[in-house]
Amino acid sequence: MNHLLYGLAANTALSSELVDRLIAVADEDIAVNLVGRADLSHAQAVALFSRVEERGVPLAYQGLLTPADVDPAAQPLVALAMLDEQTGRPEWARLLATSPVLAHRKKLAACPGLPADVVEALVADPDVCVVAELAWWATPDVAATLAGHPHAEVRLTVAANEATPPDVLAALITGEGLPAARRCLVCDRETTPFVHEPDCPWPDCELRPGASCDGSHESTTHDIQRAALHNPATPTEAVVGFADHPSLLLRWALADRPDLPPEVCARLAADPAPGVRADLAENPAIDDALIRTLADDHDHDVRRGLAHNPRVPLDVLTRLAGALRIGAALLPRIAAASPAEVRQLAQSPNPDARVLVAQRRDLPPEIRDALACDADAKVVKSVAPHPGLSEARLRAMVDRFGVQVLTRVATNPDASPALLEDLTRHERAARRAFREIARHPKATAQALLACLTDPRARHLAAGHPALPPPVIVGLLDDADGQVVEAAAANPSLPPAVAADLVHRLGALPSE
Repeated sequence: MNHLLYGLAANTALSSELVDRLIAVADEDIAVNLVGRADLSHAQAVALFSRVEERGVPLAYQGLLTPADVDPAAQPLVALAMLDEQTGRPEWARLLATSPVLAHRKKLAACPGLPADVVEALVADPDVCVVAELAWWATPDVAATLAGHPHAEVRLTVAANEATPPDVLAALITGEGLPAARRCLVCDRETTPFVHEPDCPWPDCELRPGASCDGSHESTTHDIQRAALHNPATPTEAVVGFADHPSLLLRWALADRPDLPPEVCARLAADPAPGVRADLAENPAIDDALIRTLADDHDHDVRRGLAHNPRVPLDVLTRLAGALRIGAALLPRIAAASPAEVRQLAQSPNPDARVLVAQRRDLPPEIRDALACDADAKVVKSVAPHPGLSEARLRAMVDRFGVQVLTRVATNPDASPALLEDLTRHERAARRAFREIARHPKATAQALLACLTDPRARHLAAGHPALPPPVIVGLLDDADGQVVEAAAANPSLPPAVAADLVHRLGALPSE
């Protein structure tokens, strides 16, 4: 890879003329960054497509190509991308529905808004994987028809399709009202009875781990039930009976459904599998009594799931927070807290409660400022990135707690240029702070020069527009390719230097 050209291709300050020149010499690597340019014109997109045809697919998804730019016979993947975006022509779909390339027909089957005759052709496709792909994305009427398909694999994707009518999903769970499936992927390939090894050594094997068939297609039938249990369109009454099912995977699939009746939640709360209980703990369907029961569960993941439940009572949540490492996360219940609850949490004698509310970034100024003056370093660290904090308060945080809060202070959007400079000179500066400073839009040249001394922050500082142009130019010869790319992509790179680079590297003709 040419790191200089790769970086230049992403430089937002590059002139249109230089972009044209880069397109003229682009390879696959350089084309990746050229495709990502927000200022790429239609003419440039067409030129890039003709130069590096592999980039046609992302160009099509970005809406930079028109049907007139694409030959569906010669460039089927680009045509499929446009059909997926519903900007392609109907006749392309008809052509590709008969493609001898299986992957093309399968991709077509996932495209929305296909003509009715194309859908009919795909329903009758000789390869079941095409029909199964169609079933996954089908409209309700087509999904209902495919639910009775003789191949169990098609029924599996119908069960996963959220557009499948509820009564059809209920029938797929029980099999009642549907003709028996005659085939599955296992008996297509192997003599039954057959059980596929869970750790199959063959890299090209298409059977799912543990797949089995004794003539009843039992593993695919199990997968159909699991997919339907995960499907929110499946009626509640069709799924509740699985709370006591011997299959762990089926009980687990049931545990996070938000429509579970209380008695089903209670049965799942006693499940021997911690994974089932953990998913149930995060489910807003459980009531307060069950929440308090699960709060005493011996399994760490169950209690962590409960902490992420949007309905967990605040007293339970603060108790959990003291025992769990929540990290720098705004929990759903805290995000939904009322103004009165926010005030209550901020004034709590429990520092874990104050830490939780300090993660919000919409606190009233008086609460935000009070938390910034908290005696507990964990609370101050949590509130440090909050917008609106004055420079004086941010400096006071660092004076009191130093390296414990330094990195989070560096992420504050209102940190001043002078403060960022001072953070780089802190006697116990955390190395991670250099990375945050190098990303900060207010970082000064002086701060960025300090960040260049850290190997992990160097490439970030190299791409910062506040870096002095002579320093940027010097970094173009850096031993680290990532630093070179960032410097070449820096919009503060002098235009004359950018033009000279393109010239020297062969993208411009000699004068």
